[in-house]
Amino acid sequence: MQKIWMFAAMLFAAACSSDGARADAYGNFEADDLIVSAEGSGRILQFVAEEGGQLKAGDTVGTIDASQLSLRREQLEASIRAVAARSPAIAEQLAVFEKQSAAVRQQMATLEREKRRVEALIRNDAATPKQLDDLNAQLEAAQRQLDVVAGQQTATNASLSVQKGGLLAEITPLQKQISQLDDQIAKCRITNPVAGTVLVTYAEAGEVTAMGKPLYKIADLSSLVIRAYVSGKQLSAVKIGQEVKVSVDAGDGSMKELTGKITWISPKAEFTPKVVQTREERVSLVYAVKISVPNADGMLKIGMPGEVRF
Repeated sequence: MQKIWMFAAMLFAAACSSDGARADAYGNFEADDLIVSAEGSGRILQFVAEEGGQLKAGDTVGTIDASQLSLRREQLEASIRAVAARSPAIAEQLAVFEKQSAAVRQQMATLEREKRRVEALIRNDAATPKQLDDLNAQLEAAQRQLDVVAGQQTATNASLSVQKGGLLAEITPLQKQISQLDDQIAKCRITNPVAGTVLVTYAEAGEVTAMGKPLYKIADLSSLVIRAYVSGKQLSAVKIGQEVKVSVDAGDGSMKELTGKITWISPKAEFTPKVVQTREERVSLVYAVKISVPNADGMLKIGMPGEVRF
């Protein structure tokens, strides 16, 4: 954030205000300004910022062509679909083993019922032990088959999961690139960051801009700051938060008196600013003071001189 300030401060000057009282300090008004720069590169399709225009925070000031970014995003989405198409259908392939297991379990259930029937017949001497042995052998074979199917299912699931994990590892970087492009596309919309008045514009619709290139300068002029300088003797008479009287030229030869508030006092002394041309005044040690003055009616302008009385 750059300071727009021009000052010509002179302490204990012989100039007097319209009421004949000597001012305690003199200075010029300044404002905190912000240079808004492009966050994207390309041709400016729309740009509505005008010098002197008022903007609110969050207002869309313009747009930068994001066609190439959108095309790259579509390309990445197509790549993700292509990778996803190679992804194995784990559920469908495992369903085959589930059907095999269900068939074996159904066979085992039938054998269990036959076994119970044969055991009842044996107790009535209506069946032979060999029939029961045959059924037990069939049950054991069915159980081994069920175990084999379960093992195949587990191995297939592990293999497919590894394969799918590898494909997901390919998709994740593509998704991250899409997120980056989404951020770049969003930054092609020029959004005003703070409320204020446009001071200077550096671009127009139709021009090609680049990331970091200034587009316009904006400042909040609802209150301005007058930077003045006080001597060490005056320093004890000022404090942060103190209300002071600021006089400016009303344009008809009279002075208009405003009320300001001290917002900052320099913690160290400095020599009188070099714009003061006399050697005697340049060697004086002074302290910079900032005074905030409301500017609701827009009367105050950047660079306008003012007189301060503590």
